[in-house]
Amino acid sequence: MIVYLNGEFLPLEEARVPVLDRGFIFGDGVYEVIPVYNGEIFKLAEHLQRLENSLNSIKLANPLIIKEWTEIFNTLVSRNNGGDCSIYLQITRGVAKRDHQFPEVVTPTIFVMSNPLNRVAVPAPIKAITCEDIRWKRCDIKSIALLPNILQRQAAVEAGATEAILIRDGFVTEGAASNVFIVENGVVITPPKNNFILPGITRDLVLEIMPSAKEENISEAQLRSADEIWVTSSTREILPVINLDNKPVGTGEVGAVWSQVLELYKNL
Repeated sequence: MIVYLNGEFLPLEEARVPVLDRGFIFGDGVYEVIPVYNGEIFKLAEHLQRLENSLNSIKLANPLIIKEWTEIFNTLVSRNNGGDCSIYLQITRGVAKRDHQFPEVVTPTIFVMSNPLNRVAVPAPIKAITCEDIRWKRCDIKSIALLPNILQRQAAVEAGATEAILIRDGFVTEGAASNVFIVENGVVITPPKNNFILPGITRDLVLEIMPSAKEENISEAQLRSADEIWVTSSTREILPVINLDNKPVGTGEVGAVWSQVLELYKNL
């Protein structure tokens, strides 16, 4: 695998970052994940805008312009055999003496890689659990400091599930690594954007292709009584949840509305 690190394209096993990088020491950085279909980058402008928003939120200037990012992405995709893949990019504040305050002079660390995206025609339904949302109050920043998300996803794995759906003060926020939708009496609903939710690109795309969908708070009771539950992300696309906390969702089978939105998404 060929990766990009601070201006160089090189094999993954040769990529090195100093131990005083603030990403390693503090988790001081942000990241982005972008899907690529048939060698074509999907929703690039939207992903780069979300990256810009995250960078602005942590007071770190974007080290590259759109043209430079695009050239890096296209080169990586080409040198890693193209096709369907996902691009992972990470920017940290850089290497500096360990101190909580921002260093006065520092060069950001830029790392980019691509990984194969193993897509299937019809995704298999999944199981999920619910967890208390123990994360901080700026989940709209795509921060590399993901320990709470890791703990929640691991709790799901240990329970024989794929995802953890997070509850804060009695309402659904999102998944450990996804956004959440429910279907209630035929109506598609997802929580509105706020500081507790990452503004998902796939989430927004579902709202785009299903204009009747609503952005409303979802109570824990609504989640548990929903006819359908879905989780969305850039790499897993739209997955139906048929079991929540070891109880069937709706009929316990894949729902008709999910089948409809999947076809719309695939056509797009």
